[in-house]
Amino acid sequence: MALEWVVLGYAAAAEAIMLLFLTLPGLDPIRKGLISVTRSLLKPFLSVVPFCLFLLMDIYWKYDHLPSCEAESCTPSEHLRHQKSIMKSQRNALLIASALVFYWLLYSVTALVVKIDVLNKRIEKLKAQD
Repeated sequence: MALEWVVLGYAAAAEAIMLLFLTLPGLDPIRKGLISVTRSLLKPFLSVVPFCLFLLMDIYWKYDHLPSCEAESCTPSEHLRHQKSIMKSQRNALLIASALVFYWLLYSVTALVVKIDVLNKRIEKLKAQD
């Protein structure tokens, strides 16, 4: 089960790095290459969305079927295990949310950068005509 969280973490990290490179100023010489790489990776990264939904359902199922640990009904080690399980679920839910938000931001920023490039080319074309 840990492998799917590693894959999701790497996907979220890759999305964050691409987003950072697209928004950093001063990278104009390599921006066209970054845009083409990002646009070609947006469709494969779309598989992150159903994967995140599957993992979110898995977290919900585990949380729903988690044995309750009331004050006097469990030992201290069981109480600690229960709290660790809840913390892992919260951490994994945060990872899911960050992966989805990074995908949405990457998609939006890429679309905006492409529109800006098209508008800059149109301005250059109009200036050349004058």
